[in-house]
Amino acid sequence: MVVVGGGECGARAAFALREAGWSGPVTLIGSEAVPPYERPPLSKSVLTGPPASAPTTICDTETLRSAGIDFVAGVAATDIDRDHHEVVLATGQRIPYQRLLVATGANPRRLPLPGAAVDGVHCLRSHGDALALRDRLRPGARIGVIGGGFIGLELAAAATVHGCAVTVIESAPRLMSRGATAHLADTVTARHERAGADVRCGTGVVQLDRHDEELLLELTTGETLVCDTVVVGIGAVPETSLARKAGLAVDNGVRVDTLLTTSDPDIFAAGDCCSWPHPLYDGRRIRLESWRNAQDQGGAAARNMLGADEPFTTVPWFWSDQYELTLQIAGLPDAATAEVVRHRPDGVEIRFGLGPDGRLLSASAVGTGNAVTQDIRLAELLIARRAIPSPETLADPTAALKALLKQAPR
Repeated sequence: MVVVGGGECGARAAFALREAGWSGPVTLIGSEAVPPYERPPLSKSVLTGPPASAPTTICDTETLRSAGIDFVAGVAATDIDRDHHEVVLATGQRIPYQRLLVATGANPRRLPLPGAAVDGVHCLRSHGDALALRDRLRPGARIGVIGGGFIGLELAAAATVHGCAVTVIESAPRLMSRGATAHLADTVTARHERAGADVRCGTGVVQLDRHDEELLLELTTGETLVCDTVVVGIGAVPETSLARKAGLAVDNGVRVDTLLTTSDPDIFAAGDCCSWPHPLYDGRRIRLESWRNAQDQGGAAARNMLGADEPFTTVPWFWSDQYELTLQIAGLPDAATAEVVRHRPDGVEIRFGLGPDGRLLSASAVGTGNAVTQDIRLAELLIARRAIPSPETLADPTAALKALLKQAPR
């Protein structure tokens, strides 16, 4: 069993193979020369906490060795020889496989402008990227954040905490337009503005120039924004080059079925790099850039590599920490056609998204710390059970969601 990709998904898959009873060889191939590590802290605690020269590892080399996992670090897989069932590495080494998992993740989308690849323009994917950006976050530094999604806003919050002068530039009419409700986006926007960030929605960048030590962003409004550092957070592109070269089907990521099998029955794909039809959303093909999804799909793919025949039906779940706030979203808000709001006594609003048949499809909330965790977790379970709860009960803050769960089909 061979896993290409030494991130969250690949590492979890390698261990899941052992947990599922596979006693044969397991090889984990990672392009970075370090053990697998957690990526969510890169846009959060690595930027705001005490300086750390090493990332938070998922496992160390000794743990991998103890599990009987052969970890090939610091070398890229460059080809898949499907006829001979071999993975070809950049060194020329060929690693045979019985079953193969592609867990190559995604890469930051680059700013499609001339002059964007200059000193002072940063993207975030690796621990090294985070350390380089942290060095730029000094009191008074002028930071331009291009992109108002989760990553861009987490970076903006970190910069503001360091005392930087932050401007967020988002081309869409509002922040987090891809995955969050408008109300949640309004709440987050207000928090960033209270922190002193200048949030500009409906604004794009048409040109980027460097003049001495300054970066000049020409905006669609005709203004020129002067920055010391520019951070680009405009989404991610699935890393499919290995799959494409091998002739595997690609459709907004490596195309897989509900078992996470690619167009080759001996090759699977999981995590940020793949798209699959979700049974809870009428087979809609989706691709998720999510820590939880990477972890869950890694385990599911490993079991299916061993013949488990286990469809992946896990409810999508996202979270983001910005300042003291935690955002949590279960399901897909954009699949809903109606919304029910629960106004809790503590001021938190839980927004439930319902389908045309009344089925619960999503739940979103933002609150301090773990204030929304329990409600979103219960909603996640209801979504998984295809529950059709009463809108009146959902809206009633005195009605326990746990009671709805007991009534829902299993």
